Amino acid sequence: MTIEIVNPWTGQVDYRYAMMDGAAVETKLAAAERAFPMWSTRTLAERAEVLNTVARALRAGKESIAGFITAEMGKLRREALAEIEKSAGCCEYYAANAAQYLDDEAIATEAQRSFVSYEPIGCVLAVMPWNFPIWQVFRFLAPALMAGNVALLKHATNVPRCADLIERVLREAGVPEGVFATLHIDNTQTAAVIADPRIKAVTLTGSERAGRSVAATAGAHLKKCVMELGGSDPFVVLADADLDAALPIALSSRFGNAGQTCIAAKRFILVDAIADAFIERFVAGACALAVGDPTLDATTLAPMARADLRTAIHQQVQASVAAGASLLCGGAPLDLPTAYPATILDGVAPGMPAYHEELFGPAASILRVKDEAEAARVANDTSFGLGASVWTRDRERGERFARGIAAGAVFVNALVRSDVRMPFGGTKASGFGRELAQHGIHEFMNIKTIYVA
Repeated sequence: MTIEIVNPWTGQVDYRYAMMDGAAVETKLAAAERAFPMWSTRTLAERAEVLNTVARALRAGKESIAGFITAEMGKLRREALAEIEKSAGCCEYYAANAAQYLDDEAIATEAQRSFVSYEPIGCVLAVMPWNFPIWQVFRFLAPALMAGNVALLKHATNVPRCADLIERVLREAGVPEGVFATLHIDNTQTAAVIADPRIKAVTLTGSERAGRSVAATAGAHLKKCVMELGGSDPFVVLADADLDAALPIALSSRFGNAGQTCIAAKRFILVDAIADAFIERFVAGACALAVGDPTLDATTLAPMARADLRTAIHQQVQASVAAGASLLCGGAPLDLPTAYPATILDGVAPGMPAYHEELFGPAASILRVKDEAEAARVANDTSFGLGASVWTRDRERGERFARGIAAGAVFVNALVRSDVRMPFGGTKASGFGRELAQHGIHEFMNIKTIYVA
């Protein structure tokens, strides 16, 4: 089967590629199985040297890589360059810090010696999304490789050149054959790869639907999996918030990457005392965003990645307006292949798609509440639990509020983001398991108890 890649900005077919057949997939699986014993017995210093070389290669090739990101999923060029830099930094961080995460952990017992050791498990299959086609891969890959595992990547079908670039960068940086490879395969083939005994675990970043499917297949074969799924993150602004600090973050969180970010602020929960002042400035900032060619510096809002994604967000907006929401700006597709304007809905309430569903595009929901207690209740009134932020001048109040939010990460007076130094993941329908930091690197390891009497 041949896949055509349409440039989101031009609407033209830029690239065509074919899915792999069974023989090609078998070759990759066999190479990964051969590579694991060699890679897992390399010293941490040797693996770190390779990861540092990868980081240098990413930076050296950033202009070319950014071009492919923009061409395949429409990301602003400056956002693409920032993504590459973050990926390079991730490689460097785990090269420098993996040893402390993987060191034996002594446990005091009556034994002469008792401890926990962390051992790699083998080949991990990563099923990754298109919205951060480089970073999402390295967020998983850098810790996994430093842990001694090998990996296969099934990337989203609309970013094949990004997937191939990652493989080429790693190969040229000295990552041995079989330690990492890309599989251009469909969902049926992916299920068969998960079932293969040479695959020891699966990690997925994607939609709730994809997560259910992959987790079910992994569970049927008793394989560990980590799921980072969707989110409808609350952005809670309390009465004492510093609006000068909150508003720039609100705009960048909601409309960066054309709103196509799992941990973007999506539900703006505003206490009545500051709601009108926040909304006036928020709408002005959103209306000023310029949709255009993502390769140009003057463009401040990227096109969406695909036409069907634009159709989906527009349908959610229309249905919410029909149910009683007020349209403050945007709300109509632009006369461009995939572009959608910055859109803000006020008066969002239960029963509307904008209240219950993830808006995966440049559309924001405003929910007005009378006080802090109602803000917390509304923030938790969702099936999702990925990230959240709360804005207040009182740090203790912010920490107290954060503890009451059911989410994998809550940021007080800051942008919700994945940070290589801290675990990342969700709860409820936003998934399970963690990536990054000590918790993430241990997900795909045999955590072994050793007791010496």
